[in-house]
Amino acid sequence: MTAPTVIALGGNALLRQGDAGTVVDQRRRAAEAAAAVLSLVARKTPLVLTHGNGPVVGNIFLRHEHSARLIPPMPLDVCGAESQGNIGYLLSVALENAAAQAGITLATATILTRILVAPDDPAFEHPTKPIGGVFTAEEARRLPYPLTGDAARGYRRVVASPRPRHIIEIGAIRSLLAHGVLPIAVGGGGVPLAQRADGSLVGIEAVIDKDLASSLLARELKADVLLILTDIDRVYLDFQKPTQRPLARLTVGDAERHLARGEFLPGSMGPKIEAAIEFLKAGGTRVVICMPEQLDAALRNEAGTRITPAAPSDA
Repeated sequence: MTAPTVIALGGNALLRQGDAGTVVDQRRRAAEAAAAVLSLVARKTPLVLTHGNGPVVGNIFLRHEHSARLIPPMPLDVCGAESQGNIGYLLSVALENAAAQAGITLATATILTRILVAPDDPAFEHPTKPIGGVFTAEEARRLPYPLTGDAARGYRRVVASPRPRHIIEIGAIRSLLAHGVLPIAVGGGGVPLAQRADGSLVGIEAVIDKDLASSLLARELKADVLLILTDIDRVYLDFQKPTQRPLARLTVGDAERHLARGEFLPGSMGPKIEAAIEFLKAGGTRVVICMPEQLDAALRNEAGTRITPAAPSDA
């Protein structure tokens, strides 16, 4: 089988800043995402689609909190699984509709994806990943979990973000690819589970970074290319500073040096660069970071940022 391409849609794939959060908004965003990847579908390239779930899982978590007096709230791993079904369903319908309108036969399958993490991961000692809504200082004092923020802007819950170790459903994803199906997998970074001493699995209150999980998926599938679609048109140095400058091309060595100097923030471009480095060091040939609507141009090296193991002229 031809080496697959992994496409990682950002957390804003279904909800963007300013959207009301209705299903109408989410269907429109899903259609936009489908249109962005349709050219790759048309080329019959084996594809796996992953996605973030940031705004969606946050809303699910808030619904559970606000209805807690009527219905017992679900833990975070269950909320993450719920978001995978929600987003995967909308993307699946949008992809198959877009393909049908273009005269392309396409079958998709959304895979509820579980990912093993290490129970002793250092991230559990220092929760950093914000999730859910904003609380006042008075509300924050009554909450039983770690929070971040300040009195002026409000407070948000923070959870651990352990590194992904293994994708439990990797065999099912390989089987779908072998049968010509486009899997939608690793939604929101996957549902984090740990393995007990007796071999049984248990869900963990944590959030796995979507880009690191997508990189792991690409490595376990021996993918050729990893495409990271986000809301920034390309990678920048001195991002949002007067000295900001875009990067059209990077090697792994360049990326490692910039990352070590703190150029890429942990909650923003940092995990994307880490994901690219890990993928390319494991044998991947190319990573492209761009906005969804730029994908075709980026694949022609006319937009976005291209990251390769060696200098582009040698790759």
